Amino acid sequence: MRLGEIERNTLETQIRVRLDLDGTGKVKLASGIGFLDHMLEQIARHGMLDLEVEAKGDLHIDGHHSVEDIGICIGQAIAQAIGDKKGINRYGHAYVPLDEALSRVVVDFSGRPGLVFEVAFVRALIGEFDVDLVHEFFQGLVNHAAITVHIDNLRGDNAHHQAETLFKAFGRALRMAAQADPRGAGHLPSTKGSL
Repeated sequence: MRLGEIERNTLETQIRVRLDLDGTGKVKLASGIGFLDHMLEQIARHGMLDLEVEAKGDLHIDGHHSVEDIGICIGQAIAQAIGDKKGINRYGHAYVPLDEALSRVVVDFSGRPGLVFEVAFVRALIGEFDVDLVHEFFQGLVNHAAITVHIDNLRGDNAHHQAETLFKAFGRALRMAAQADPRGAGHLPSTKGSL
């Protein structure tokens, strides 16, 4: 089983993440931020990974530290779970619609952290959730998973729908990239011989 387990304790947040890349979409989420839990469930369900997140953070200030640090921990858990990357597809992509909204996400287990985030949310808040934190979440995840991710919202008139398509598409693209390459467990998908 490809498991990642991370604990992160700072003066701002205390976080525990457990992630199984070969799961079935089971979740146990307690981030303290309802909308974030809803988005993390999208990653797990559509990515077919099991995800547990338990977090306590300085939410009396705002959600920034919690959201960013949860992204960091999930990124670290992905890196731990994926291991040496031998035998994986490496690349994954997905288009996901939700009513009027449509997003595309492309993932590369490149070993090089890089995020391209082209999302123009139609409003600044989804309930009490600041949409700027979506970028912060993915930036933390990408940096610590050492993956390249392109995230594009192609259209949408509802900010909740826009966000949900991003997280669903990321889950599906991640699942495709992490799946077994038909060339076998020893194959490393790189002409350089390392990732």
